[in-house]
Amino acid sequence: MKSSKSFSRAAHCRTSASTVASSLLTVETSGPGFVDLTREIASFVKETGATEGVVTLFVRHTSASLTVQENADPSVLDDLTTALDRLAPEHAGWTHDTEGPDDMPAHVKSLLTTTSLQVPILEGKLALGTWQAIYLIEHRLRPRRREIVLQFIGASGSN
Repeated sequence: MKSSKSFSRAAHCRTSASTVASSLLTVETSGPGFVDLTREIASFVKETGATEGVVTLFVRHTSASLTVQENADPSVLDDLTTALDRLAPEHAGWTHDTEGPDDMPAHVKSLLTTTSLQVPILEGKLALGTWQAIYLIEHRLRPRRREIVLQFIGASGSN
């Protein structure tokens, strides 16, 4: 059986990556859940004068993580929280519990998601899809202060 395929690709853009800009974003969480970082990241990209390149995010914690997910329907984030809780329940007989019963499940949830992301920058903007947003996921029960390293590498208007 033959399947039909259709592809198209925009012309490539070639630039010289002569700008590296870094910043530390501090986020105060209110407990478990998703914190939308998209606006903050877009602001950082704009401040760098970025035109083409990539922005990297790295969360400096082992019990929180990052993701790109849907931003249109909040029930998606609720369902993802439920799924992570099912995959790493609090009372599953974990041996690591020095910091409380929510610590080891938070480590597992971080392992299942990711601690770093890269998002392309095209024409000075995050190359996210229509319904995509960048989120910090807090896996611990109590509010926390989280640090995320931001770094843009690419070409900027100030080159």
